[in-house]
Amino acid sequence: MKHLYKITGMTCNGCLSSVQQKIETVDGVTNVSINLESEIAEITMDKHIPIEQFKAVLPEKYSITVLNKQRPQRKETKVTDSSTEKSKLQQLKPLLLIFLYIFGAAFLLNYKEWNSNNAMLDFMGLFYIVFSFFKFLDLKGFPESFRMYDPLAKVFPIYGWIYPFIELVLGLLFLMRFKTTIALLTTIVVLGITTIGVTKSLLDKKSIRCACLGTALKLPMTEATFIENAIMLIMAVTMLIQLT
Repeated sequence: MKHLYKITGMTCNGCLSSVQQKIETVDGVTNVSINLESEIAEITMDKHIPIEQFKAVLPEKYSITVLNKQRPQRKETKVTDSSTEKSKLQQLKPLLLIFLYIFGAAFLLNYKEWNSNNAMLDFMGLFYIVFSFFKFLDLKGFPESFRMYDPLAKVFPIYGWIYPFIELVLGLLFLMRFKTTIALLTTIVVLGITTIGVTKSLLDKKSIRCACLGTALKLPMTEATFIENAIMLIMAVTMLIQLT
């Protein structure tokens, strides 16, 4: 069963993530999709859930009201962010462009005296610097989005707050060629944990937003997120093997 609700009081992506996470804790809810601009939430449930249960889990700053009764399946029009109406390629265009720019920068820094190891270190360093920048744009909202799928952030919320700083430090270490082995080991642990969460979210087919570029860009959680982490993990393992 799918029902539409009007939820007011959300002012940012952090609010949206918090509301979505709290509604998902209600017994019987199988999926939650919220549009921040229209304030419309589509909640899928396997049994009837009184609206009082949703009100009980939401803080007082948010109000929720029923928009309509169960929607007929033949007329189903899924309500999500406008970005979901686009193709996956269009949704992921910002991520792909950033990867292209980082790859190009790493290549240009090393093409005169080509060294694959240095090129990979530069790529990883620039990757962390750029991705941490986007997270710092909304440092308050990022932790809420991040803990939606990262296992460690779910258990220790403080981890979501310090994660952008971890990325920034790792980026600097790679670019400065300082404590490279420690940076590689940290990368394997940090991205390994996140990849586990991403994989679980993809397998559960949850409709959540990827926090890899913070909350400034509304990127969906897709296979591209898994591939992004996998590339960095493969580079880290390869470099670590070569250094030992």
